[in-house]
Amino acid sequence: MIKDFMKLSRKGKLMFLLFTLGVMVYSFGIMPVFAEDDPLEVVNNLSDFIFSLIRAIGMILLGFGIVQVGLSLKSHDASQRANGIMTVAGGIIITFAKEILTLITG
Repeated sequence: MIKDFMKLSRKGKLMFLLFTLGVMVYSFGIMPVFAEDDPLEVVNNLSDFIFSLIRAIGMILLGFGIVQVGLSLKSHDASQRANGIMTVAGGIIITFAKEILTLITG
């Protein structure tokens, strides 16, 4: 499929891009949006959703860092161990980002 796209001329690529953009605009434009009565509640819900995504990314990094530290202990690699410990520390900070921000802001 990519080879077929690369064979297109410049005009063909532009037409394909415009078609794809039109489909995306049409698809996203017909979705209904249901707003709550309180705009602040909508913002809080969005904030909770974004922080839950950030927490999930932090948990993935935390798990990956633990695996890195475990593998470095097996192979006696000091640089990999340091990278693993830094990944674990970063994962912890990212996982608890919301709590850290609430502590800072009060």
